Amino acid sequence: MQNRILLIEDDDELRGLLARYLAGQGLDVREAANGGDGLALAQEEFVDLVVLDIMLPDINGLEVLRRLRGRTRLPVILLTARGEETDRIVGFEVGADDYIPKPCNPRELVARIQATLRRVAWDRETDTDHAQVVGDLRIEPAQRRTFQNGQPLELTATEYEILQVLLSKAGSVVRKTDLMQWALGRRLAPHDRTLDMHVSNLRRKLDDGKLEDGEPSRIETVRGLGYSYRSPA
Repeated sequence: MQNRILLIEDDDELRGLLARYLAGQGLDVREAANGGDGLALAQEEFVDLVVLDIMLPDINGLEVLRRLRGRTRLPVILLTARGEETDRIVGFEVGADDYIPKPCNPRELVARIQATLRRVAWDRETDTDHAQVVGDLRIEPAQRRTFQNGQPLELTATEYEILQVLLSKAGSVVRKTDLMQWALGRRLAPHDRTLDMHVSNLRRKLDDGKLEDGEPSRIETVRGLGYSYRSPA
């Protein structure tokens, strides 16, 4: 069965080029030229992943992402202007799973899509009905839900993966290269801050309003190596 991709891009030439390339790689592509049509397609049709341009003529891509996140945890890859780090940071804060700068290499886009789809498929195969409890956190793999002190945590698919890896290695250092491969399904490239942004957002959600003055975060940065999860006392 072909994976169905929703491509939301207002540049007709680029959208057509990417759609043809993705189709040539065995993906079933649905296209939208603006945010409104993209939201409608995401709601009306079953899709496995969304490729979303930030610069759209009617609804800003980040607003489209916010509305999607209000309805679904569907994986989303952003198309961003090269060098616009602010857009990428906000995109991750809103709930993007990955990004690729424009103009993008179609081959790299396919690689990012396939890595994300493999990760999601692997999670579905390995999820069980048994809840995992670590300190004040409760993980329900079958529904991919996370609770902290009984309250639901709204995590993106990527944040959920990162947390799962860190919890499985609680108390030990997880190297950034390993965490990138295990959680995002791709290698860590030089100057790529994608993982750092996801961890920052995850840390904020776990610690927001719960830390005493001077108390370290439960996700500690081990400079030059990676990250370590410590259960709160």
